[in-house]
Amino acid sequence: MSDHDHHHGEGGGDDHSHHRDDHGHDDHSHHHHDVDDLQAAVLTVSSTRDIDDDPAGDSIAELFREAGHSVSVRRVVDDDYDEIQTAVARMADRGDVDVTVTTGGTGVTPDDQTVEATAQLFGKTLPGFGELFRRLSYDEIGTKVVGTRATAGVVDGMPTFCLPGSENAARLGTAEIIVPEAPHLTGLARRDEA
Repeated sequence: MSDHDHHHGEGGGDDHSHHRDDHGHDDHSHHHHDVDDLQAAVLTVSSTRDIDDDPAGDSIAELFREAGHSVSVRRVVDDDYDEIQTAVARMADRGDVDVTVTTGGTGVTPDDQTVEATAQLFGKTLPGFGELFRRLSYDEIGTKVVGTRATAGVVDGMPTFCLPGSENAARLGTAEIIVPEAPHLTGLARRDEA
């Protein structure tokens, strides 16, 4: 029997045909909820950028499209707490957005409010995103990584990721974490809705 041949219920109690991952999920069914064709919203948080001058947003959108996903919303949001929170909440209410990525407003200046505005909407937090993002960023920027508060969570069944506003950070977080994991996270976050 090859590694790919599974004969459930046959044999003398040999449990090699039923593997479980670290979370107790069956390896052959764990990803059946994945969303293969995501529709993403890209929100650039800035009071100085516009849609024609948005290298970080351009990078995020490009990486989603290269992976075979769609970008259904692309806009610039003023770095104002209420505007950010309203924009993210509206993405969760739309029927054409599966995942939202914000870029900008995750630093430590007084006008960096993306994390505060968005975190209030999280029904669940995804702390591993910020941890992994900072780990990967450390290789590029060293200890300056302590100044980023990149975060993620689930807003009404919609994974939402908050990235820094630099093009390099947006590209790193999107390519290395968000695009690979968003289909699975979206499927899991919506599993009870089906």
